[in-house]
Amino acid sequence: MTERTLRILAWLTILALAFATLSPIGLRPRSPMPVDLERSAAYLVVGFLFALGYPRQIWAAVVIVLVAVFGLEGLQHIRPDRHGEWHDAVVKAAGAMVGLGVGWLVAQALVRLVPRRQP
Repeated sequence: MTERTLRILAWLTILALAFATLSPIGLRPRSPMPVDLERSAAYLVVGFLFALGYPRQIWAAVVIVLVAVFGLEGLQHIRPDRHGEWHDAVVKAAGAMVGLGVGWLVAQALVRLVPRRQP
């Protein structure tokens, strides 16, 4: 998969999480997982995709993902049926950081294992 494709997937995933976070509570997707695990896993995927999509700009990816986590949590306060919580933001940020770390390690391994094509 190319970096461009991974970048598109990363942004689409963050948009999907924004919809799930800011939509009316009745539209929020549900899974059988415990809610903290669900939140953490969702942002782990986002972090992983951003790290793979932006391997040479990992610090920018970290900032983007963490701003999304805390920004979306804060924006829940504009909805009467939603509520942003510090605990939820920390759980999401922890998942995001794990995803970013694992994604960055995978990207570094791929650079060493996959030879670059010469133009």
